[in-house]
Amino acid sequence: MYNKVILIGRTTSEAELRYTKDNKAVAQVTLAVNRPYKSANGEREADFIRLVIWGENAERFSNWIKKGYIVSVDGVLRTRSYDNPQGQRIYVTEVIVNSFVNLTKRDDNQGQGMEQTQGFGDAFGGGFPIDDDLPF
Repeated sequence: MYNKVILIGRTTSEAELRYTKDNKAVAQVTLAVNRPYKSANGEREADFIRLVIWGENAERFSNWIKKGYIVSVDGVLRTRSYDNPQGQRIYVTEVIVNSFVNLTKRDDNQGQGMEQTQGFGDAFGGGFPIDDDLPF
């Protein structure tokens, strides 16, 4: 069996880029992914999924992807836990991103296109409906 996750959603903020003690880049950001249905009161619901990007991809992501951009990510689902300063066990679920594609069109001044990392490509042909009714 293989652990693989592919998500399409909007970034809820700018990516937070940091460097480890070994000078390896790591970025974190949250991706809002619409659910395929509306709630009982007719509102669109979304899941907010934490992404972690390492190395050169982290630097590219933080340079190319801004708040509200539509992004496709390919990665693996990871769970981990740690003890916080109050001694409570905290469980974290996140997607470790292997590659990403910017699906947001550029301004007319910059032309149109998609930035992408190696290994994923334009799997969606560049045009598909995205519901803009996100709760942020």
